[in-house]
Amino acid sequence: MSRLLLKGGRVIDPAQGVDATLDVLITDDTVAEVGPRLSARSAQVVDVKGLVVCPGFIDIHTHLREPGQEHKETIATGTRAAAAGGFSAVCAMPNTSPVNDNEGITRLIVERARNEAAVRVFPIGAITQGSKGVELSEFGDLREAGCVAVSDDGWPVADARVMRRALEYAKAFDLVVIEHCEEPSLSQETCMNEGAVSTHLGLRGEPSAGEAIMVERDVLLAELTGGRIHIAHISATASVDAVKRGKARGVRVTAEATPHHLFLTDEAVRETGYDTSTKMKPPLRSEGDRQAVIAGLQNGTIDCIATDHAPHHVDDKKVEYDHAANGVVGLETAVALCLDRLVAKGLVDLPQLVALLSTNPARVLDLPGGTLAPGSPGDVTVLDLGRKRQVDPSRFQSKGRNTPFGGWILKGWPVATVVGGKLAWDDLRA
Repeated sequence: MSRLLLKGGRVIDPAQGVDATLDVLITDDTVAEVGPRLSARSAQVVDVKGLVVCPGFIDIHTHLREPGQEHKETIATGTRAAAAGGFSAVCAMPNTSPVNDNEGITRLIVERARNEAAVRVFPIGAITQGSKGVELSEFGDLREAGCVAVSDDGWPVADARVMRRALEYAKAFDLVVIEHCEEPSLSQETCMNEGAVSTHLGLRGEPSAGEAIMVERDVLLAELTGGRIHIAHISATASVDAVKRGKARGVRVTAEATPHHLFLTDEAVRETGYDTSTKMKPPLRSEGDRQAVIAGLQNGTIDCIATDHAPHHVDDKKVEYDHAANGVVGLETAVALCLDRLVAKGLVDLPQLVALLSTNPARVLDLPGGTLAPGSPGDVTVLDLGRKRQVDPSRFQSKGRNTPFGGWILKGWPVATVVGGKLAWDDLRA
């Protein structure tokens, strides 16, 4: 029997309304007790006085690239990056090669994660075969093999009838449908947000209305079917409004936001001189959109913060802006960015941030964790609110270096990650 005792930290567990100086005892892989002045024979004792102890953070939108794109990332490197960034679990998107649209690929991911992952890995299966938007995948087989949700990830399900059937089919297995909302006819051959900046730079822009149209459609289809829809990486004012109105009507809709949409705008493309680390889908939006997304976090319209960690090989990014691959890495910077730019600035308080990164992701996808209640998984994230450090991509555990935040100095960092009662990452004495 193994025991890990975290002594003297500020324990924040929004699921139980806890915010107090307490000890946390984990026996084997399960939280055994949370309380003052705990002791345990033969326990490994970790002094966390002055630090914040939270339920392990969960990223519900990660690209691990394996199988098939191991030159960009692997399960081993991606989950080491997750542990270094304070995440005890990640949900792996299905845009692997081949696409995770069948139980064989899902079982391969689960098996490799069991042998190589530093944190928990929950696979997400494809909505349609090959993510081509035509024929539905076998959701029952995907669920049985270990998938916790379905998504075509970077591809929207353009056909409304297919999306309706997906929501109905997923409902039978209590699966959430995660949608990349984008009207393809408005986003073809675009590479950034449509607006004054795209006009000035001479780049073809994608209007934010293209996202909002699909969000409106999917909220209505979820209302029609009673299915569960989750809006990935929400970025536009009208999209946030559509989710808010859907929730008010009782639609089973949730949403996530990413750090890059919370802290950057399309001005970053101009300011960085076409740095392709600022290119992603959906694109960086206007300042008004950014403020709307922050407001959505504050009022509960947006449920989670997710990284959309999308590592790319340097050859995919060191090309002309409109030819560069979409996406940025985020697992190792997300928590620090949120502590420095949300909590320190008073935009959200610390318990709310913990809920956005742990309690709510667990609730949205029905995952284990998200709380330190006795009997829950022994997964913990430890934060040092006083640590100040510069973002240095050369030190990333991820294979990806494609970040727009390189050089930023941030105060507040994750310093330890516990998974199943074992330290998966320990930076306490740095």
